Amino acid sequence: MRLSTEVLVLGGGPAGLSAGIALRGRGLEVTVVDALAPAIDKACGEGLMPGALAALERLGVRMTAADGMPFYGIRFVDEQRQAEARFLGAHGLGVRRLRLHERLRERAEACGVTLLWNTRCQPMGPGRAMVDGEELHYRWLVGADGQSSTVRAWAGMGACRMEKLRYGMRRHYRMAPWSELVEVHWAERGQAYVTPVAEDCVCVAFVGRAAHREAEEWLEDFPAIAERVEGVPLASAQRGAVSATRVLREVERGGVALVGDASGSVDAVTGEGMASCFLQAEVLADAMAEGHLEAYAKAHQRIGRLPHRMSLLLLLMDRFPGLEQRALEVFAERPEYFRELLAVHVGARGLEEFLARRGLGFCMGLLRAGG
Repeated sequence: MRLSTEVLVLGGGPAGLSAGIALRGRGLEVTVVDALAPAIDKACGEGLMPGALAALERLGVRMTAADGMPFYGIRFVDEQRQAEARFLGAHGLGVRRLRLHERLRERAEACGVTLLWNTRCQPMGPGRAMVDGEELHYRWLVGADGQSSTVRAWAGMGACRMEKLRYGMRRHYRMAPWSELVEVHWAERGQAYVTPVAEDCVCVAFVGRAAHREAEEWLEDFPAIAERVEGVPLASAQRGAVSATRVLREVERGGVALVGDASGSVDAVTGEGMASCFLQAEVLADAMAEGHLEAYAKAHQRIGRLPHRMSLLLLLMDRFPGLEQRALEVFAERPEYFRELLAVHVGARGLEEFLARRGLGFCMGLLRAGG
């Protein structure tokens, strides 16, 4: 018997499942294959920004407080000062990665996506793949298999315009959140992100330029967090991951398309990785339905433009502590700057508008700060 599908998606994480959901919404037959069994976990900060929630809802996945813990803005903290800004008329949601995966899997099943878990798949040539030893034919192939994508390597799309790596760890603590904001704590070796994910659970993630083996190593850099979590029982095992800023030269070639981290990524400091993969799923489905993957490549570049610009700014703050300290001083003294920059970050305002209104004042503030 000849096995076939219109679209074969390799990778059953959030990127692959959202692609499957979007493609089924355009009437295509979709098979998603993953070597693991659900639910699939990954180390991340677990905060879904307002744009990610809106994109999920368009995919038919409406996340509510029953799925996690709402948060209403961002707070930057270092040893000397802090600054915070709230979202304009929206909120984010702290959600355990396992819960997000489960909700996406449920939606994919309801849409009629064929899901093959615990299944090995290897592309063999144009339109052919081996799935657990059986040959499967497809029209389109989607690589949603993460940072070390085998599809990307097989299709010869590994060339990068830019690549920078950092290293992260994540832990959950069994405690009530102490803030309704996501906190980003800044230190010389990196950042720690504190996200409320349940009424009795807090996610603490660290990202830095050098790898750390134990939580205690990086908690030393964040005494305020260390004091709060001292003696608090863990709610999960520690997990590590690579946080990559990666821009590929190609995201589609010869009927093969890449989505999610397989297609490039922004550093975790932006908090926009999930939103990007959901948006990519939407435009990929449109392009495949129309039969023109070139349109996907252009849309993919457009989706990544703002997150990469914001990532550049935030990574400069990471690289140069003096700049971070000056920026936090300006944000603390002029909270409207932070509020409007956050609105730009989540797509509620345009970057050009911010630069026209606040760019000169913000730069002048940086020059005066620290004096």
